[in-house]
Amino acid sequence: MQELHDAPLAPLTTFRLGGPATRLVTATTDAEVITAVRAADDSGTPLLVIGGGSNLVIGDKGFDGTALRIATTGFELRGTTLELAAGEVWTDAVARTVEAGLAGIECLAGIPGSAGATPIQNVGAYGQEVSATVTEVVAYDRRTGATVTLANEDCAFSYRHSRFKADPERYVVLRVRFGLEDAGGLSAPVRYAEAARALGVEPGDRVPLADARETVLKLRASKGMVLDPEDHDTWSAGSFFTNPILTDQQFAAFHARVRERLGDAAEPPAYPAGDGRTKTSAAWLIDKAGFAKGYGSGAARISTKHTLALTNRGGATTEDLLGLAREVVAGVREAFGVTLVNEPVTVGVSL
Repeated sequence: MQELHDAPLAPLTTFRLGGPATRLVTATTDAEVITAVRAADDSGTPLLVIGGGSNLVIGDKGFDGTALRIATTGFELRGTTLELAAGEVWTDAVARTVEAGLAGIECLAGIPGSAGATPIQNVGAYGQEVSATVTEVVAYDRRTGATVTLANEDCAFSYRHSRFKADPERYVVLRVRFGLEDAGGLSAPVRYAEAARALGVEPGDRVPLADARETVLKLRASKGMVLDPEDHDTWSAGSFFTNPILTDQQFAAFHARVRERLGDAAEPPAYPAGDGRTKTSAAWLIDKAGFAKGYGSGAARISTKHTLALTNRGGATTEDLLGLAREVVAGVREAFGVTLVNEPVTVGVSL
């Protein structure tokens, strides 16, 4: 294992923000991951697990403890079963499944980060979520000191949430297994309306896998959601806020606020979310509350391509970013009575 002291963490995150870690360990095998975790736990040292760093907001003071960077590799395809090591680059893995002619994660192309993070966040985009294809997650259980295998139904997946996110101090993901589909080179049914329009098909239709992947990559790039070191709109964590899910009573109050602010004909986005709940759009809320693309005057601003992304224009601090995030949250709450929740994990800081 590689070990560094007083190690910068900002370069390991897509925001390029945050102070140093007291100690940074890079593990390239599952055994090294477990050894590093056990050593931290046995000594009572705080532990920060880092994969691709695409969902992290680290405070300017850094992390007083051991930061563990998981750099394991492993891509194994057996029929339609895929096993990925936690450190595998997610977007590369998606490309390889498309090349292999297997459907199920093609619309998750271009999402930055590592494979091990996908079940934690129940990563989703353009009508697909990993919860639909994850069959098992192999993880180290810090509570019992054992390596365990959790079936899909044991992961408690929900919108951008899972058992792993609910109990972040317990599990360290080592491997993720997926059940994909051989549809003769075609994608899974296209569920997302925007993707269907871009592909020129109806929702529910299938298209060639490569077409689905390329279309999603183009859509994401147009919103600054595909990493590009030269494009500050991609110096972000992607979507900074989750889409609010409201009860019937909450949605009725929200709808009344929308009509009051925008006129009697105004209709907010609304999508059934089960159990009498409705999901609305965080991006719509941000925009209608007065925060347009490019909003901000400092080094942290809203993306010029998408209102849902907060970005580092170069030279920003984490406090700059959080100041902008707090302004957006307060503005949306004042305008519509809805409180936005941050999607990235915060380390040493909070909104």
